Amino acid sequence: MQSRGFLKRLLVSAGVALWASVVLAAAPVVIDVRTPEEFAAGHVEGAMNVPYEQIGGRIAALAPGKDTPVVLYCKSGRRAGIALQTLRDMGYTKVENFGGFDDARKRLAGGCSAGTNC
Repeated sequence: MQSRGFLKRLLVSAGVALWASVVLAAAPVVIDVRTPEEFAAGHVEGAMNVPYEQIGGRIAALAPGKDTPVVLYCKSGRRAGIALQTLRDMGYTKVENFGGFDDARKRLAGGCSAGTNC
């Protein structure tokens, strides 16, 4: 995300580089794997839209490190499950299916991230 780069520069210039790197490293990349039309009708704040059938070709631009925490969601969790398997097959290690849109919104509002038990 572009905002991550800006936030990191701001925090580093303020002299909190170590704290900034820890906070930014813990924030997952949130991906809505629904269609662009579904995404436009409503999505989790800060989520990026990558339809599940495109995830393999686009993930490197969003999460270049295979250990980057990634959270996926869709309408019911089925397409997110397909995307999760694609990413695991590609070697991504911290990928989690947060299920449907409403579940993902609730879990992310509560501070859950990939790799935690919420």
